[in-house]
Amino acid sequence: MAPPRRLIFVSSNIEKHREIRAALLNAGTEVERIALDLPEIQSLDPAEVAAYKARRAYELLNGEPVLVEDTGLALTAWNGYPGALIKWVLGAVGEEGLCRQLDPWSDRSAQATVALCLHNASGAHIFIGSAPGVIVYSPRGEHGFGWDSLFQPEGYSRTYGEMRREEKMLISMRAQAVEALRMHLLEA
Repeated sequence: MAPPRRLIFVSSNIEKHREIRAALLNAGTEVERIALDLPEIQSLDPAEVAAYKARRAYELLNGEPVLVEDTGLALTAWNGYPGALIKWVLGAVGEEGLCRQLDPWSDRSAQATVALCLHNASGAHIFIGSAPGVIVYSPRGEHGFGWDSLFQPEGYSRTYGEMRREEKMLISMRAQAVEALRMHLLEA
């Protein structure tokens, strides 16, 4: 059996690391987390943001294989805004504030997206996961992080914040992106 591969996951978010680390264990990949202060381009597209940050991290870490994630929450009523800028919007108005800002619109549908970018000696590889759903009228749930308490995936009556990590990782956009990455690693 080949020794496990090692990836450096560049993130300050411990919860994201836990979800990704657990999912990649059976692909023979150890995932170590480090926090780097990386410049973040302003774009609604999470894949564009993740690719930029991964290239910078790869350069800063002298060619070590790196993994970077960026998420987006594209609101239909707002023509895809805030997308990858969701972190900044939540930082300014909070979860309840985002819910209230959608009140004037009847369409509360949204697309949640995760873009993982693996950057290694062969270049950048992007893995996307997405989930349609709605933004609820007020935050619900004590699990998860970020905007999990706001997003109710299509076909479910609970938000990600109302689901335990194990349940969420069976259906979430991160689970889809990590599975695509896992398959890539198994084939490499």
